[in-house]
Amino acid sequence: MKEKFYFSLLRYVYDPLTQEFVNIGVVLYSPANRFLRATFTPRYGRVSRMFGRIDGASFRSTVGYIQRKISDANERIARGLLFSDPKESLETILGEVLPPDDTAIRFVFGGLGMTEDPAKSLDELFQRYVARYENPSEYARRDENDVWKVFQEPLRTKEVFPHFAPKVIAAPNYEYEFERSWKNGIWHLFEPVSFDLADANSISEKASRWVGRAASLSDSSERFKLFLLLGEPTDPKLGDAFLKARNLLAAKIPVENQLVRERDAEQFAEEIEQEFRDHSLESQE
Repeated sequence: MKEKFYFSLLRYVYDPLTQEFVNIGVVLYSPANRFLRATFTPRYGRVSRMFGRIDGASFRSTVGYIQRKISDANERIARGLLFSDPKESLETILGEVLPPDDTAIRFVFGGLGMTEDPAKSLDELFQRYVARYENPSEYARRDENDVWKVFQEPLRTKEVFPHFAPKVIAAPNYEYEFERSWKNGIWHLFEPVSFDLADANSISEKASRWVGRAASLSDSSERFKLFLLLGEPTDPKLGDAFLKARNLLAAKIPVENQLVRERDAEQFAEEIEQEFRDHSLESQE
């Protein structure tokens, strides 16, 4: 007989403003089955790939602590601890395990469903929300460095290339360092973005994160123009997802911007070179 279950996701939230996150675990609670269990990944490689190096020992220690607390709560439920409001009870238990605050690791309510086998449903949820992204080859076929190489070659021969330098754009509540920038009246910020990902959902989520990041930087006191150098999916079936992501960026990014596809890398290099020459002539006048 199928019974109702509730589940929550454990996330590593890199930035609360842009809502960049990685799911690192799942907790499932089935009141009728007196079942409360969790599956977490102790592996932090995907977090590091997306957001930079983290303290691996601290990450594993925190995840291990949460796992033990969930096991303790499951034992209490097995002895007959039931709640009048199951959804609220799950949130209450998780709030005691990991009080909600502004730390990077936090629980979010995932949803509910029906199951005859809670353990199997937990495994399926873990595979759906966590495990499928663990393998780097399944997450990103090409990363940002691979995309940058496409644009780097035609730019390398241009006079402007040696003048590229890192630049931090700071807003009141957020800042971001661009590895390649050049100032021509305003800052020109060049950022490769790989959309050569595993599925359409990943492509959409990445575009949404860049919309959020740009919005967070939009009230910076420094003027800038954002150039997103877009790496397209190598899988033809994801072409429509890429076009939707590009349309989302074009429509929603609230700062001056230009979206450049890989096929236009040579033309883009020529445009930047001409702009640099024009700026140099103006500086001499």
